[in-house]
Amino acid sequence: MQNLHPHLDTKPAAPRLLLSLASTPAQVREVQRLRYKVFIEAMGLSALANAERLDRDEFDEHCEHLIVRDASTLKVVGTYRVLSPSRARRIGRLYAENEFDLGRLNHLRNRIIEAGRACIHPKYRGGSVIMLLWAGLAECMRRERCDFLAGCASMSVADGGHNAAGVYRSLIGKHAAPAEYRVTPHLPFPVGALEAAGKVQVPALVKGYVRSGAWLCGEPAWDPDFESADLFLLLPLANLDSRYAKHYGME
Repeated sequence: MQNLHPHLDTKPAAPRLLLSLASTPAQVREVQRLRYKVFIEAMGLSALANAERLDRDEFDEHCEHLIVRDASTLKVVGTYRVLSPSRARRIGRLYAENEFDLGRLNHLRNRIIEAGRACIHPKYRGGSVIMLLWAGLAECMRRERCDFLAGCASMSVADGGHNAAGVYRSLIGKHAAPAEYRVTPHLPFPVGALEAAGKVQVPALVKGYVRSGAWLCGEPAWDPDFESADLFLLLPLANLDSRYAKHYGME
């Protein structure tokens, strides 16, 4: 298993964490098992349950899978999957195109890396795991010479969608993409028909993207399989605040 950042696991941390890329089918199954626990079991999505207890789809075999392990147990505690432009050409589309019309971004396809299925074990959500995953994404982008990071970020609709509507309304004014980068959901989430929650809770992943300079590229899509409202986010590296660029190793 290739250690992408050998210096990162030497810093004091509790627990100590290791970042790597999955290099075998068995390691990919470890990733899929964690995703199943977090995305399907914890959310009670019985329609997606399966005997193997793996969350997987056709994109997994075309993607690279970043892994964060607890060094003391070697347990997989975090993951992100990465689709490079060459691999996207092989499968014929980005994952986000299941939910959005990305026609306006056609001219950027050779410069976009798509990240998805961000997943962290509930006991390891203090911030260190996501920072390692972002460092891994940064290295993948440098290797592929890509200057845009794209991805879908899911928002729970367990409250009827009111918080999701509030998140979108609270962010779109300041973080909207320029018109030429807008996308259109195939199945729009009805943000206009919902009252915003009293106190909006922005999901950590969405918060991390927009703080780093990402754009919201349009209204959210409704994902009936995962019962979520999904935002399409596009992060130009040129937008990165210097503080975050240094933190994520992107300078």
